Amino acid sequence: MIPHPEHHPVLVVEVIEALSPKSGAVYVDATFGRGGYSRAILDAAPCHVVAIDRDPDAISAGQNMISEYQGRLTLREGRFSDLKDILHQLTLPAVDGIVFDFGVSSPQLDQADRGFSFKQDGPLDMRMEKTGVSAEDFINSAAEKDIADVLWRFGEERASRRIARAITRSREESPIRTTFELARLIRGVLPRPKPGQIDPATRSFQAIRIHINEELAEIDAALPAALASLRTDGRLAVVAFHSLEDRLVKTFMINEAGKGPRPSRHLPDLPEHPPRLELITRKPITASKEEMEINPRSRSARLRVATRTDAPLLDEVA
Repeated sequence: MIPHPEHHPVLVVEVIEALSPKSGAVYVDATFGRGGYSRAILDAAPCHVVAIDRDPDAISAGQNMISEYQGRLTLREGRFSDLKDILHQLTLPAVDGIVFDFGVSSPQLDQADRGFSFKQDGPLDMRMEKTGVSAEDFINSAAEKDIADVLWRFGEERASRRIARAITRSREESPIRTTFELARLIRGVLPRPKPGQIDPATRSFQAIRIHINEELAEIDAALPAALASLRTDGRLAVVAFHSLEDRLVKTFMINEAGKGPRPSRHLPDLPEHPPRLELITRKPITASKEEMEINPRSRSARLRVATRTDAPLLDEVA
C-alpha cells in the first residue's frame, strides 16, 4: 500500500530500496521538505540523516523530529548546492547515500501565502528562502524580452512572447500582485484547454518559480557536490519532476559513468578518467499506477540512481 502523499514523498519505497540504509551509516536528505525521505531512512535502519532545506518553514517544522529520533537527525538550513560545505562543517568528509527531490514541495504549493500555486489566490511570491527578488518584483520590473526568455527557457512555453507582452501591457495600468491576477492574465491570451490538458498558466508559473529560485543552476552545482561527498559504494538517488531537471540529472550521471558521447576524432584528445559513477538505473524509475492514483504529483516523477565508484575525483570537484 502506498502511504498517503501528505506524509510521504513520491517514490519513497523505491528511494529507500535504492539507498538500502544500513546501521551506523550516514545519509543526506538534500531536500528535506516535511521530512518524508528522512523519516523513511531513519525508520529503515539505526543510521543518521543530515537534512538540508533552503526554506526556513521546513526547518522549523522539522524540529520535533530531532528529539523524536533521539539525535539521529541533523537539520541544516541552506541550499543543497552548499551540501559539501555543510558536511565539512559537520566534520563529515563522506556519506553513504544522498537523495534529492527537486522542485517545489507539497506544503509550499498548499500554502496560498507562499504564492507558488495558481489554484489558490495569494501574493505573487514564490521565494523558497523568503528573501530576495520575488515573482511580483520580477513580473513588474523585468523587460518584456527578459520575461519572454524566462517563460521559454524554463517553461518551454511556446506563447512566451505573447504572454510577456500581455504582462507588460497590464502592469502599465496597475501592478500584478497576486497569483490569480497573473493566472487570469495568462489564460486570457491562450486558447482554452481541451479536456485532460494542463491549465494554460502551468508552464509560466513553473518558469517564473525556477527563475526566481535559480533552481537549474542549483542542480548544476549540487550534483558535483554530491559526487564529491559520497564514499565508495555510496548511493545517489535523484527524483526529478520535469524534463529540464531530468535532463541535467541524466546527462550528469551518464557522463560520470563514462557512457557519454565520445568527442569528435577531429578534436584534440581529452584526458581520460575512470568512471566515478556506476549507473543502477538505465532508465528512470516511475511511480506505480497505485501511487499515481493516490498522489497525482507522482505522475511526472522520475527516479535515477547511481553508485559511487572508487575512482578519484578531478580537481574541479575534489
